[in-house]
Amino acid sequence: MEGIEIIGGLAGLMTTSAFLPQAFMVYKTKDTGSISLSMYIVFVTGLVFWIAYGVLCNKLAIIIPNVVTLTFASYILIVKVRHTKRN
Repeated sequence: MEGIEIIGGLAGLMTTSAFLPQAFMVYKTKDTGSISLSMYIVFVTGLVFWIAYGVLCNKLAIIIPNVVTLTFASYILIVKVRHTKRN
């Protein structure tokens, strides 16, 4: 693995792991009142584009972290939408 791939992998690990506390808190409390729905819609859409870009460029350092982040962010978005519909 080249040095540049290690940097990309570390960047992906750091940005992906940043979503773990938020996802865990939403899972634990089901409280999404302070989370912006529009931000998560834009963010999830951006992640889909990053994944497409990574696939087109054949860069696992882009694809893997963004797929993991998409999983966490999608979970938060789904809970937020359900919470919004109830209120």
